[in-house]
Amino acid sequence: MPRSPLVIGGQTIEPGGHYTVDIPVAPMYTHDNLSISVKVISGKRPGPVLFVCAAIHGDEINGVEIIRRLLKDPQLKRLKGTLIAIPIVNVYGFINHTRYLPDGRDLNRSFPGSSRGSLTGRIAHTFMQEIVAHCSHGIDLHTGARHRSNFPQIRANLEDEATLAMTEAFGAPLAIDAKIRDGSLRGAAGDMGVPVLLYESCEALRFDEIYIRAGVKGVLNVMRHLGMLRRSRARALKKPLISRNTHWLRAPESGILRVLVALGAEVQAGQIIGFIADPLGTSEVDVVAESPGIVIGRTNLPLVYEGDALFHIAEVDRRRKWEVEAFHEDYQPDEHELDPEDLSSAPIAD
Repeated sequence: MPRSPLVIGGQTIEPGGHYTVDIPVAPMYTHDNLSISVKVISGKRPGPVLFVCAAIHGDEINGVEIIRRLLKDPQLKRLKGTLIAIPIVNVYGFINHTRYLPDGRDLNRSFPGSSRGSLTGRIAHTFMQEIVAHCSHGIDLHTGARHRSNFPQIRANLEDEATLAMTEAFGAPLAIDAKIRDGSLRGAAGDMGVPVLLYESCEALRFDEIYIRAGVKGVLNVMRHLGMLRRSRARALKKPLISRNTHWLRAPESGILRVLVALGAEVQAGQIIGFIADPLGTSEVDVVAESPGIVIGRTNLPLVYEGDALFHIAEVDRRRKWEVEAFHEDYQPDEHELDPEDLSSAPIAD
């Protein structure tokens, strides 16, 4: 029996077709019309419908590049099911290099939204009705905020079996069993029965080549897991290290921060991982890890006030070996590589 075609933004999506769909959103007060651009690749054979989106926070652009490279992957020619790629959800924020929308609201705290609500609520409602309602699975790409970097990690509801299986397939080195936040896309999609992974990496308004490569590979890995792409003969992926508790280490004093550990470093309780000094050098205070764990986020701004969040620490199973060097080696571009988008040298999930 032939499957029913999708209809997105008024455009009928037929099996085997490639479409670019512009979904209108609320116009600006200048009377200019903005739209969310969507790329839809529909396989000739039936299968899951996966959405991959980025820039829900308009200044989080690492995921935009991940999606651009994903759409160029030749494996999509043999796709089963449908891939719906939305590289820029928050068009307003993206244009203005800001996390928020013009009404000052956070889009990822406004789902499922309302057709009669504020600008942010209307965009959230449109996204739910035009995208999520048609999908069986989703991947949401994020980064740290301004002046703050995140080590590659999956944040997901790991108590859900389907979401856990997607998380393990992605291949990120670490996964956080993150509670659902009110108004988040993960929460609203989950209420509709659509499991969603959130991939965190890099910093706002920045690209990171290693983290981009890991993100592209991760999405392709999930697509293989779902049966949308042919299974790989490459070596099996290691399951991610799971963290069920994280905390922020905050500045004990105001001053100039010197960081002593790298993003992704394993730290021990009592370890000095930074220090804060005044500009004249007359005082200095250590920043000490309160418990063992992995540095999954940190500030990049050396000027800090007392109480500022400095290091995000994930508590992990101490019986598992942390192999951050292997992760970087897997995705590090070869020094003689001419094309930075050539993933052929990365051995994971070929």
